[in-house]
Amino acid sequence: MITYIKGAIVEKNPAYVVIETVGGVAYCIHISLATFSQLKEIENVKLLTHYVIKEDAHQLFGFYTEEERILFRLLITVNGIGVNTARLILSSLSTDELINAIATENVRAIQSVKGIGLKTAQRVIIDLKDKIGKNTPHNVEKISISYNNNRGEALFALLSLGFAKNSADSALEKIIRAEGTNLSIEELIKKALKVL
Repeated sequence: MITYIKGAIVEKNPAYVVIETVGGVAYCIHISLATFSQLKEIENVKLLTHYVIKEDAHQLFGFYTEEERILFRLLITVNGIGVNTARLILSSLSTDELINAIATENVRAIQSVKGIGLKTAQRVIIDLKDKIGKNTPHNVEKISISYNNNRGEALFALLSLGFAKNSADSALEKIIRAEGTNLSIEELIKKALKVL
């Protein structure tokens, strides 16, 4: 898995950047408007990434902050939200606004994102409220990074092994409810493989 890309920006627009690494390889990385706004006059950058494998494409999504990547990974665990919708949400709402909307159950704020209906906005809140907790914009960094990362990494691994997103996600959810949030990525994957 590609964790981050570091190099010189050779092309930049609100939808993607092209970063050339030291080895001369250039990567096209899809970004949100939040990340784009952070790259104003930067020539060399390190972007955190999330690698997505589809039948017809391999895509890299880039994030300027760890919080944004965590939220992206959480959003794509919600049934009905794919990578492009997650990126659209993060382009429309800042990480602070999204966390606050979920924590305060502000359906209207999430529904303000183009293409997000009432049911999808409610599903985002229901699915993510317990995962994000009662964080406010002033303590965004207190998201349970290790828990969310372990769960996200385990889900990504299961998807890479060919399991369906819904069944893998529900298996992980059952394991975490039964055994708590202290499990490592490897333990989560092993336990999920036993129930899938």
